[in-house]
Amino acid sequence: MNKTWGPTPVALGRARFALWAPDRRAVSLETRDGPLIEMAAEDDGWFVVEADAGPGTVYRFRLEDDLAVPDPASRAVTGGVSGWSVVVDEESYAWRTADWRGRPWHESVIQELHVGLLGGFAGVAKRLDSIAALGITAIELMPIHAFPGARNWGYDGVLPYAPEESYGSPDELKALIDRAHQLSLMVFLDVVYNHFGPEGNYIGQYASSFFRKDAETPWGGAVAVDREPVRRFFFDNALMWLRDYRVDGLRFDAVHAIENDEFLDALAHEVRQTLGPERHIHLILENENNDSDRIGPGRYDAQWNDDFHNTMHVLLTGETDAYYRDFADRPAPKLARSLAEGFVYQGHGSLNRGGRPRGKPSDHLPPTAFVSFLQNHDQVGNRALGERLTLLTSETKLRAATALLLLSPQVPLIFMGDESGSESPFLFFTDYRGELAEAVCEGRRREFVSFPAFANPETRMRIPDPNAKSTFDRSKPLPGPNAASWLDLYRRLLAIRRTKITPHLVGARSKGTDAVGDAAVLARWQLGNGTVLSIAVNFGDDPVTFPPVHGTVIYAESLAGSPDSVVAWLASP
Repeated sequence: MNKTWGPTPVALGRARFALWAPDRRAVSLETRDGPLIEMAAEDDGWFVVEADAGPGTVYRFRLEDDLAVPDPASRAVTGGVSGWSVVVDEESYAWRTADWRGRPWHESVIQELHVGLLGGFAGVAKRLDSIAALGITAIELMPIHAFPGARNWGYDGVLPYAPEESYGSPDELKALIDRAHQLSLMVFLDVVYNHFGPEGNYIGQYASSFFRKDAETPWGGAVAVDREPVRRFFFDNALMWLRDYRVDGLRFDAVHAIENDEFLDALAHEVRQTLGPERHIHLILENENNDSDRIGPGRYDAQWNDDFHNTMHVLLTGETDAYYRDFADRPAPKLARSLAEGFVYQGHGSLNRGGRPRGKPSDHLPPTAFVSFLQNHDQVGNRALGERLTLLTSETKLRAATALLLLSPQVPLIFMGDESGSESPFLFFTDYRGELAEAVCEGRRREFVSFPAFANPETRMRIPDPNAKSTFDRSKPLPGPNAASWLDLYRRLLAIRRTKITPHLVGARSKGTDAVGDAAVLARWQLGNGTVLSIAVNFGDDPVTFPPVHGTVIYAESLAGSPDSVVAWLASP
């Protein structure tokens, strides 16, 4: 029998339950209002039982040493990640956009959101009208699966099938997605398949082989995706979000930590084969290895391009610590390569890897195979004090960078608050208790020992405690003092992108890029209709001379110290 994690309806008011627990000799199903029901031991460590259990049934599994655990494939939980699982009626929600088929990938303009900071699923839904009116075409939700406590980035989740209880119910999540589709907004979801969080993960107590004994990730035990039950756990999770919740795509977090390319390829194949071509389904990778082999038709649509961000950050701020070391030398040529070819590191030696090569050639890929950004949850939140670029560079340079981001053919991603010039920090936050809370706080501060600003214990105490509620509250993205000006800039740039650039992105390719001096670039792309898009931008303090503009200027902004700091134009080939 093909084993499927989680409850499966078999008749009205009746469900089949299955748990892979190869380390155990006996497992029972326990409902809150009924007796223990012994589950049948089947082949390969599975325990299975059918029972009367309609929607709303509260249940968990009891192991032979009297340990009670929630279903790791719970579709909902009550009482937190150590509480009870809840049977959910997947058909109960009445979709208003049942005919929604999504949008093509090249139309994507993405905004990354943290659901908890924005008031849960209902709070995000209230913001969708203004998001769509700005010109954004997709929202990307940071991980929403259940985690311990009431506050978390989402990357410490332990029940990947269950929407976080404090954010709202499964139907409230569906209502959010439904409303987005009414506004022609796509919804992408960030999922974490490389590790589980440190609290509330009980799988290792009954299925130790779910995890690899020969590998660890920076966040915990690596998952053993070469085992069929483990692989099935994640395949079915991806299909659940795409099928039952009708999300338009998934962003897979830190897949380099999975260390199994065959699993990634098989996952993409399973999604494509199961859901077919009727909908636009988009799959996006975060892969520190710059592995261009995973991207292409029938596989993954795109990868987050950290190289673009890192190069831009050096140009905008002058910071060269930590992972910015690889981008400190001659950043303008590196930006030129990123705009033309996607990855900066395509097999080049990396200082951060002790000189070892990083990446594979990417110049054969279209510009839309790369998701570019100036900020995201990682790049802001992994700073000790969570500062945004509004506090790290000049407004004039940041406006020029925003124009480059939103007008270049790569798929742009903006972080919540960027559009309003927010100066609120985005800090790392959790909600642990006791020894784990102390360990997380100390570990967070220890991360920055090598940074000169936090070299001594006294200065490290300035780093906020991740578990303090004030850390969470401070991270809410309040509009900045020049919010109206920033909103106007984003609205104008996205209107230009929508009318002049997006319709011709299919078939776009680089026509070459040039570094102009130490901090300026001139980039050209031939769009699908033959028109050439050119963008000249200067991030330096000294004026530079660009070639004369031949064509129709679609955007220009004169910035202090340079009359032609950013200009974009279209011309016949």
